[in-house]
Parts: sequence; C-alpha cells; structure tokens
Amino acid sequence: NMDGGFGSMKGAESHAGQVFCCVGALSIAKSLHVIRHPDLLGWWLAERQVDSGGLNGRPEKQADVCYSWWILSVLSILGRVDWISKDKLAGFIAKAQDPQDGGIADRPDDMPDIFHTFFGIAGLSLLGKL
Repeated sequence: NMDGGFGSMKGAESHAGQVFCCVGALSIAKSLHVIRHPDLLGWWLAERQVDSGGLNGRPEKQADVCYSWWILSVLSILGRVDWISKDKLAGFIAKAQDPQDGGIADRPDDMPDIFHTFFGIAGLSLLGKL
C-alpha cells in the first residue's frame, strides 16, 4: 500500500495482522527483497505506538497487547525494533496484567484471557524482558 503496509487485498487499509502474515511469509520464503520500501513499512509499524506505550493494529484504534507480537515480530524481521520505545511497550503490557490472577488482558483494566496472555508474553520475550 502507499503507506508502506499490507491490507487484505490491493489497496485495502493496511493492518498490522496482515503485515505480519505478508512479511512472515516473505521471510520464510527468503524473499524480503520484494518489499519495495522497508523503511516506509517500518515507519508505519512504529507509528502504531500510541501515548499509552501500547501498539494498535491500524490508525485511530486503541492499543491492544496482541500487537506486541504482531508488530514486534515484523519489526524484528526488518531489524527495526529500536524504532519504538521498548520500555513504554513493556510498561503497557505490565499494566494489562491482572495482579490477582496473573493473566494479561488486551489493555489495562480489562479481563485477562489466554490469547492476550500468550501474545503479551511473546511480546515481552521479543523485548528481552523475560
């Protein structure tokens, strides 16, 4: 897409989940060279970090812990993890953890679930915080 990301079809709105699928597949196929503008893609991904420190999947949406995996994994593949604030993201994930049950929610003060717990731990791992 013109913004550097990938959507579900040509010209569709870019979404971090689609970016993960496309870049992951290209990486497995050893074809990252076909990404025309990797810096533009890295910029689009880094722009997903919002004031709370979390990441959203597309512009103007709330941050969600699951994007700690979807976005960080792509930034890692592209060698651009340093383009975001790792400490702010780790803080966002920590705030989403339930102090009594230990699970991680999609965002602070929501109910934890296994999906977000898994992706939160995966994100913390990519951040080197585990």
